[in-house]
Amino acid sequence: MSHRPNIEPVENSLTPDEGWHCTHIYYEFQRGALSKMTSEQRAAGAAEVEAALDPAGDAAPERLQTSLVSGHKADFGVVMMDPDPLKVDAVHQRIMASGLGPALNSPYSFVSVSEISEYVPSVEQYADRLVAEGEAAGSPAFEAKVDAYRKREPIMRKQRLTPDFPDWPATCFYPMNKKRKVGENWFTTPFSERNRLMAEHARSGMLFAGKVSQLITVGVGLDDWEWGVTLWARNPDFLKDIVYRMRFDEASARYAEFGPFYTSYLSTAAEMIAHCRVQ
Repeated sequence: MSHRPNIEPVENSLTPDEGWHCTHIYYEFQRGALSKMTSEQRAAGAAEVEAALDPAGDAAPERLQTSLVSGHKADFGVVMMDPDPLKVDAVHQRIMASGLGPALNSPYSFVSVSEISEYVPSVEQYADRLVAEGEAAGSPAFEAKVDAYRKREPIMRKQRLTPDFPDWPATCFYPMNKKRKVGENWFTTPFSERNRLMAEHARSGMLFAGKVSQLITVGVGLDDWEWGVTLWARNPDFLKDIVYRMRFDEASARYAEFGPFYTSYLSTAAEMIAHCRVQ
């Protein structure tokens, strides 16, 4: 998370200076309430929910994705992003106001925003890191790496602030904090040490390029946990592998606290309705 707050006077606005609002929200069907509805009522309500979850709909936020949740914690989940938080929340309100609303409960949600982490190096910082790791400044290998990073950096920043959601089939979400315990207080650790630990963490994540895509959003000041981690994978095995691998990094092993995991599989709204046996 950045520690460079904007102290200049600004106009009132719900739109962040950079990045988008993000909401993860999970739903479960109340079978008793569903059983009291006629088939016509369930069909009409299902159509309303499908319309609310249409990512191409006129009122849809910039990003919207539906998934089927594995396990008892929920039946389906929705992740949304948009510059306007009320446009995001309007999807939830449409779902709850639909004909299926009386048969729906929302056991969990996480509200956050996207931003550029202070641990993402600028081109100059990346060059300094290469030198610190033993690369000779000005050498052909050094210049090639710096040039490659210079080309990659804008794409990385866009993906952190206004990401495209992958259509990879397996996904999971979990919130996390950094510890504030004696001897394990992340927030009193010098930046240089935190930066070193996060660089190690990033290298572990890079091992899964092409297999797993990651989005980190910030809940500090907005929700109960400080960060939210969303992972998309080409296969559920990769979710297990990346989380297991990265928990050995000191940034996680020593300083991280994790909340509940919600594992799910991408679907359309219509597929979700059919899978959950609503009709």
